[in-house]
Amino acid sequence: MDYAAKLDQALDRLHDEGRYRTFIDIERKMGQFPHATWRRPDGSETPITVWCGNDYLGMGQHPAVLEAMHEAIDATGAGSGGTRNISGTTVYHKRLEAELADLHGKESALLFTSAYIANDATLSTLPKLFPGLIIYSDELNHASMIEGIRRNGGSKRVFKHNDVEDLRAKLAADDPAAPKLIAFESIYSMDGDFGPIEAICDLADEFGALTYIDEVHAVGMYGPRGAGVAERDRLMHRIDIINGTLAKAYGVMGGYIAASDKMCDAVRSYAPGFIFTTSLPPAVAAGAAASVAFLKTAEGQALRERHQTQAGILKLRLKGMGLPIIDHGSHIVPVIVGDPVHTKQLSDMLLEGFGIYVQPINFPTVPRGTERLRFTPSPVHGPREMDQLVQAMDELWSHCALNRAEMAG
Repeated sequence: MDYAAKLDQALDRLHDEGRYRTFIDIERKMGQFPHATWRRPDGSETPITVWCGNDYLGMGQHPAVLEAMHEAIDATGAGSGGTRNISGTTVYHKRLEAELADLHGKESALLFTSAYIANDATLSTLPKLFPGLIIYSDELNHASMIEGIRRNGGSKRVFKHNDVEDLRAKLAADDPAAPKLIAFESIYSMDGDFGPIEAICDLADEFGALTYIDEVHAVGMYGPRGAGVAERDRLMHRIDIINGTLAKAYGVMGGYIAASDKMCDAVRSYAPGFIFTTSLPPAVAAGAAASVAFLKTAEGQALRERHQTQAGILKLRLKGMGLPIIDHGSHIVPVIVGDPVHTKQLSDMLLEGFGIYVQPINFPTVPRGTERLRFTPSPVHGPREMDQLVQAMDELWSHCALNRAEMAG
């Protein structure tokens, strides 16, 4: 077996399909985000504006977060020293879990190193806790949810995206006595559409199912205290398990679930992804706790309002030029290109010609034929940055002879 040749073939397939992904070296400038420096392969440096980051509110550079991290690292050093079961539980981890439980109005929260691990570990563990469990999963759920459900050895049913009637039919077809769980998201990040939370909770009540919601693209950004769409819609009390991230709106790193004391205790005790993973560094936990606490305040609410305003302005201006954007009312701004090669070319041209960084989104992240550029405006993108982006998109769309509509939506 020529292993090197096989690797070449696998990589060549991605190049041929226009799906090969490249990383660029970015140095964020503390206090200046979304401005950053692109370090080119030849060693030269170019100033750029980042338009595809997940630090949605700029909390990764907030003074309260940085101060908390500095204090923790000065007090405790770099690492946590082990898994939570061995020596990796500190006052910082407990404080963060208390902040998260309070945020979501739950008895407890359980911290993981990422929201991916939180989803995977929890969903793969639940059938151990509820033998015979059937999980009903939205077809557009995150890869981490799909992986956790696939690995758990239990039964699964995939229902059509946001299709409550299809979900009802699948629930009704199964044994009424079987334990059930419905897994879905509050905001689906590729199109920016919202999950029908209330309708799904109604079905869960009717069929005796647990509810599991992924709020990673909503925590920090929706609701009076930033707990997500379920808080905004006053539905948190109807959700059994809430999954969230600390790496997007909160600007740091980590993931978690919030649920009852018994649920968190059982997952903590049975999930290998929790048991055998070294815990987050105390400084990271401290920074995340400070971010969560800050975004619960009126100042946090003001940031959320500015964030939504920025997203609305960008969508309105791109629509006005006839660019084919998807607008479901969330903060996600996808511009559909529809071809992987053209999407990559647009991304490269924006970077090289205008100093605007936005990564192409291609298959398998989105279906073939819906390749796109996905913009994430934030409160720290000002009018000048917005003008530069809109003008660059207008110029490149004409240069590449891409289709326009009178009003796309």
